[in-house]
Amino acid sequence: MALIVFLRGVNVGGHRTFRPSILARKLSEYDVVNVGAAGTFVVRKPGSRTKFRAELLRKLPFAVEVVLCDGRDLIRLEMENPFGSEPSRPDVVRFVSILSRAGGLRATLPVTFPPDGEWFVRVIASKQQFVYGVYRRHMKTIGYLGQIDKLFGVPATTRNWNTILAVVRILRGEKRQGGRSGLAS
Repeated sequence: MALIVFLRGVNVGGHRTFRPSILARKLSEYDVVNVGAAGTFVVRKPGSRTKFRAELLRKLPFAVEVVLCDGRDLIRLEMENPFGSEPSRPDVVRFVSILSRAGGLRATLPVTFPPDGEWFVRVIASKQQFVYGVYRRHMKTIGYLGQIDKLFGVPATTRNWNTILAVVRILRGEKRQGGRSGLAS
């Protein structure tokens, strides 16, 4: 089964920038598909996880936290659909944070950041390596998303639900509307 790679904190705010499409080409022997600009990749022929991770780290232009999960776990997540069928409001984004390893939750869910007043991030559930929630589109949100690390006691990286769905489409071999495969919007 395919391996999914999530790089933490790249191409954000002009820091640790690189071209993910070029990295995917450099890793072509692993049949790597780049998904967007945030450092998300589908590795269709990963071989040994340890060997692939070492090769990935050698090809990156800087040190970065790499979070991995099996493709089947994201397919299962999409089938379970932790957000239900209710549409999201335009100012609210559904997200999944992927923990670097299963963490120990240090609070009862749901948790809201900040805990008082208007919320910017709401963590609604977690299962194994995945944390689900919603955030408001606001400049303060990124700081509150960083609180997920403290909440679970391990590093996490966050992607919006649409990126997760794009990864699942690649895993299933589906093409996006418009005829291009492997790119998230």
